[in-house]
Amino acid sequence: MSAIYLLRKIATKTPSRFHRSLFFSTFSKESKPDSPRTNSIRHLASQRFVPSSIYRFPQSKILPNRKFSTSVETNSSDKSFERIHVQSGTILERIHKNEEEETVSKVNVETERVVREESEAEKEAWRILENAVVRYCGSPVGTVAANDPGDKMPLNYDQVFIRDFVPSALAFLLKGEGDIVRNFLLHTLQLQSWEKTVDCYSPGQGLMPASFKVRTVALDENTTEEVLDPDFGESAIGRVAPVDSGLWWIILLRAYGKITGDFSLQERIDVQTGIKLIMNLCLADGFDMFPTLLVTDGSCMIDRRMGIHGHPLEIQSLFYSALRCSREMLSVNDSSKNLVRAINNRLSALSFHIREYYWVDIKKINEIYRYKTEEYSTDATNKFNIYPEQIPPWLMDWIPEQGGYLLGNLQPAHMDFRFFTLGNFWSIVSSLATPKQNEAILNLIEAKWDDIIGNMPLKICYPALEYDDWRIITGSDPKNTPWSYHNSGSWPTLLWQFTLACMKMGRPELAEKALAVAEKRLLADRWPEYYDTRSGKFIGKQSRLYQTWTVAGFLTSKLLLANPEMASLLFWEEDYELLDICACGLRKSDRKKCSRVAAKTQILVR
Repeated sequence: MSAIYLLRKIATKTPSRFHRSLFFSTFSKESKPDSPRTNSIRHLASQRFVPSSIYRFPQSKILPNRKFSTSVETNSSDKSFERIHVQSGTILERIHKNEEEETVSKVNVETERVVREESEAEKEAWRILENAVVRYCGSPVGTVAANDPGDKMPLNYDQVFIRDFVPSALAFLLKGEGDIVRNFLLHTLQLQSWEKTVDCYSPGQGLMPASFKVRTVALDENTTEEVLDPDFGESAIGRVAPVDSGLWWIILLRAYGKITGDFSLQERIDVQTGIKLIMNLCLADGFDMFPTLLVTDGSCMIDRRMGIHGHPLEIQSLFYSALRCSREMLSVNDSSKNLVRAINNRLSALSFHIREYYWVDIKKINEIYRYKTEEYSTDATNKFNIYPEQIPPWLMDWIPEQGGYLLGNLQPAHMDFRFFTLGNFWSIVSSLATPKQNEAILNLIEAKWDDIIGNMPLKICYPALEYDDWRIITGSDPKNTPWSYHNSGSWPTLLWQFTLACMKMGRPELAEKALAVAEKRLLADRWPEYYDTRSGKFIGKQSRLYQTWTVAGFLTSKLLLANPEMASLLFWEEDYELLDICACGLRKSDRKKCSRVAAKTQILVR
């Protein structure tokens, strides 16, 4: 009987948000540390997780309907974590206080960091970032989305967003400040198990919130308590669930372990459970015929209607990254081996699907231009029944001879030929694309520098939807007008992802060039959220100032370029074992051939 099963059997009813938050904020002050692991290199595929210490919850603080452990201590000075061990159905107590075992084997970021003179822009950026820190029960738990003192109506920009916090987290980690990241990961994990209801319907287990806010509520006339108030999409514009939040959470969890060397956090039972819930939600069976995730419009960074419903590249690249992270971090045992097998199969199928069907270059466009349609055959060349007339006129002259990129979206009879920056960058970082495809993506950006970088890096997508396309696809969205906001606006926060992609491919000079363009303006422009116009010349018409992830993206880019050994911890190299995995089982059948085997010679692997 697994530990997860026993912990879940403790409860029969989900408590309210208020009672959960009250419990966590009170219990966290009484939690005890344990001794973290001392080695910084793990081989999870060959070992079973054994907790190093055991802790019993105070019975007065246990809610009767806890489903699994989400204990969090708010004492950020402690470098070790409590553990729960279940043996013969009983939660046992053992408080480990051996001082010698409390040493965490970690990368000493302070000693490895290159010492250099900070510019005025960097000094100001650090000041803004530190002022944006949000505290819960005295401990830092994240950063607000924007901290503009002149903004009288912040809407939800005063909340901590999971996706927005990632560049802030990396900046803190690269500076040697890991406590805020650890607290963020554990507190957002608590929120994963809360009630999530929109119009009497509850989404699946494992959904992470888009954001949360620390609120103070009155318990009685003289007593107040801080509580976490999450938003799972029920308050968001359009009421869209944040599909990417759980994926970013897993990616950040791996980054925390890689940079600090402290892997004990990801080995906790509650953290392992959180990973499994997210993966189970993503890998759930459905009607889809493809290995890509099917999502609605607005379920990622582009959180408004922009015609990305279906299988957008941004979600697929983050999904692939989260799958690779989970495969690294999951403890392999009887309760997880089936999930690990499913992750391996999905990784193999997804990488083949994206590399084979999403890739476009001058050769592929010419092939599509000559497609025959209405092919009814297992050996069809035009598998998705794409009509050649879908190729937009701008693309013919725009794509360079030596460059290429991954499509924005692919569905039956539909290809979205727009270039989406984040999805292509993360395909490089995660090795979702092949090495030659990675090089071609950077070649395209270099060749089309004025279009993608311009006066402010980087375009979120290219080109903009205009005229009838804008009216039909966006619904005449006044915020997503052509060359503004998500409709091909320029977003400086994308700098850190561009930097990471460039450093992986051995081309840091491209990132340095883009960073120099941004540094000339960001400080004087007061760190805007985004820029408008085709070349990114003007501050966005509705852009918030002192946008935290603009600041953090700039700082993280600087730190990555100054510390290439740290950057190398955050990306993945090609996994050649995935190329030989085929889970379709068609080789045993004479009915048809496996398309993966037939097209394997077409996959460009260096």
